Amino acid sequence: MSSVLHPAAPGQDPFTAPSHHGDTVETAAGPEGPVSSLGRISATYRPISSHLAITPPVSVVIPAMNEAENLPYVFKTLPAWIHEVVLVDGNSSDNTVQVARELWPDVKVVKQVGKGKGDALISGFAACTGDIIVMVDADGSADGHEIVSYVSALVSGADFAKGSRFANGGGTDDMTPIRKFGNWVLCAIVNAKFGARYTDLCYGYNAFWKHCLDKVTLDCTGFEIETLMNIRVVKAGLRVQEVPSHEYLRIHGVSNLSAVRDGLRVLKVIVKEKGVRRSARRHAWAAPSLRIPRGEAS
Repeated sequence: MSSVLHPAAPGQDPFTAPSHHGDTVETAAGPEGPVSSLGRISATYRPISSHLAITPPVSVVIPAMNEAENLPYVFKTLPAWIHEVVLVDGNSSDNTVQVARELWPDVKVVKQVGKGKGDALISGFAACTGDIIVMVDADGSADGHEIVSYVSALVSGADFAKGSRFANGGGTDDMTPIRKFGNWVLCAIVNAKFGARYTDLCYGYNAFWKHCLDKVTLDCTGFEIETLMNIRVVKAGLRVQEVPSHEYLRIHGVSNLSAVRDGLRVLKVIVKEKGVRRSARRHAWAAPSLRIPRGEAS
């Protein structure tokens, strides 16, 4: 990976900071920006905190329909260093778009043509210009401060950073026992059929390098898109790393998720996808990343 997450000491020139190989990368101003002595163009330097800095631009995709009351809680946790926010509006009847623009003036609004979360995400991905794409729900259940953990996993070598509520350090305030059991069963089926090692399956807080979209076809419109992505990144041989994440309760409104209906749709996706033979499993799994405590990276 050419993009790295590296220490950013106060007052240090980010373009002469030590590289991940332990060498100093000297830079000079060129027509396209600072050019390193290693021969590559350095991207915009984005300080995350007094200890971390990042170069790849990060796009955050938020599918939303009538989430005006929840957006203030969502946007206040988003890091200031992200490259762009892409809000996919599912033809909201409230002032979702207006609130988003007030909270994040540069927000990119995409009007959803079709229906369903999958359709919204696909539209949002197409509008992203960042090298890294992060999926965040609009109901306030996801903590934007965790984005740094996902990005850390990606710049450390993973292709796909999979959020997990059941990995060590994760948790959930919003799952009934029946939903937990259903998620466990579906996860076990995917692991057995595709050679995955997931601890969580039906969770929408994920991140990935944009180039993964060239290797993974997305062709479903509902909540099952999350499961489809999880399966196809494994089938494509992409490097997956789980990131511990905590899911909070929806703040306002009622979820459109139906445990039975959407569970059956997820099962249909799993059954439809062809399994991966043991001899053809080429994926590599990284160790779980360290979870940044809530509120420490902003």
